[in-house]
Amino acid sequence: MNWLFYALLTVATWGLYGVYLHSGQMAMGDPVNGRYKAFLFVGIAYFIIAVLAPLLVLKVNGADFSFPAKGIWLSLFAGTLGAIGAFGILLAFGAKGSPTVVMSIVFAAAPIVNAVAATMMHPPKDGWGGIAWQFYAGIVLAAVGGCLVSYYKPTPAPKTALAKPVPVASAQR
Repeated sequence: MNWLFYALLTVATWGLYGVYLHSGQMAMGDPVNGRYKAFLFVGIAYFIIAVLAPLLVLKVNGADFSFPAKGIWLSLFAGTLGAIGAFGILLAFGAKGSPTVVMSIVFAAAPIVNAVAATMMHPPKDGWGGIAWQFYAGIVLAAVGGCLVSYYKPTPAPKTALAKPVPVASAQR
């Protein structure tokens, strides 16, 4: 059941990804380029986690460093898809999409795309006609769930105007 732990780890981290990415974008204090600045640091984090960590694990495991061309290209394509998706999320935020709606759509629709693509890439032994109705029902429920979460998102509380700090006059003698 180790796979379940890792799957839930991904659910937790990706579930937090959008809201923290949006928060980082806003905290950059640059309404024009803040999202790109935030994405730059996402890339740095990817470098640390996705480049240095696997190199260390490969070294510790004594792996040879031969990489078949097909594995390289498929993995690069997968990474490109992930990076484009992350960039698309930032662009959606920049186009006034809220993290609640954007991420609900992403996380409801992505499993649908995954289920269809995985089924096409690895067809069932009995063909599409042999797929249980529950599979199709799950796809419909995921779509409906994403729509409901997006449509009925909670309305955020109004932001109160922060009091501007009053400069303290220095005592002159």
